[in-house]
Amino acid sequence: MEIKNVTVFGSGVLGGQIAFQTAYHGFNVVVYDIKEEFLQKAKEKFAELGRRYQKDLGAKPEELEAAMSRLAYTTDLAESVRDADLAIEAIPENIQIKKDFYTQLGKVAPEKTIFCTNSSTLLPSQIAAETGRPERFLALHFANEIWKNNTAEIMGHPGTDPGNFQIVVDFAKAIGMMAIPIHKEQPGYVLNSLLVPFLRAALELYFKGVADPQTIDRTWMKATGAPTGPFAIYDVVGLTTAYNITKMNADATGDQAMQQAAQAIKENFIDKGKLGVATGEGFYKYPNPAYQNPDFLK
Repeated sequence: MEIKNVTVFGSGVLGGQIAFQTAYHGFNVVVYDIKEEFLQKAKEKFAELGRRYQKDLGAKPEELEAAMSRLAYTTDLAESVRDADLAIEAIPENIQIKKDFYTQLGKVAPEKTIFCTNSSTLLPSQIAAETGRPERFLALHFANEIWKNNTAEIMGHPGTDPGNFQIVVDFAKAIGMMAIPIHKEQPGYVLNSLLVPFLRAALELYFKGVADPQTIDRTWMKATGAPTGPFAIYDVVGLTTAYNITKMNADATGDQAMQQAAQAIKENFIDKGKLGVATGEGFYKYPNPAYQNPDFLK
């Protein structure tokens, strides 16, 4: 099977990047979201992504114009997937939302369509039954700023057909990714198995009153040479995702400290519209966050 037509569900931070990267590499892409206003914001993001691709990749104007021409937009679920060879879901990190979504999608998608979830923390086996096509369902997980941090983790579940797994591995390579096949289901894959405990440790230091976010970031950056610290990473990933992951882990483990941290993120950031880079403010203010100031590490 050859992948030509791709549908991306969810036009948020990562969904938008997946769609643009895929179109940039020559595939036809339909972007689906539940509201027209979200799709309008996605178009604005794509214009900004074009500037980033020029700066970071040396992309030519005609290449970006061609990528834009391969992008289509809709709020109609059945229409979005009508010709899809591959469907990539990047909707909120909530298991019930994903289950409900796949139940709907499985009813309207063509038989040929392979489904992939970009879930950061959930296992494919947790939602495979709802897809109605477990043999054609697996995870395809990208790191943020995928044009630079170009990793794609591919993880099936016991019922995934090996042939479909290989098709997705080949697709990941075709859109410029370093494909990382995961041989066994693992919450968080490889990347987030390393990253999530790191980010959680930063939250614990902050909410226990040990140190403030800037001090924690400065410590990490200075001591390791890393370009950013954990709270800058939270801003890039988005505070909504941070909240969902923190709350899900807290609910699963009964960890009271993490429950309180999740509630604090909701009250102090999400409820105030401070969602990170996307809204211009999170733990830092953008477009000129303090951690990019030359004096930050002095």
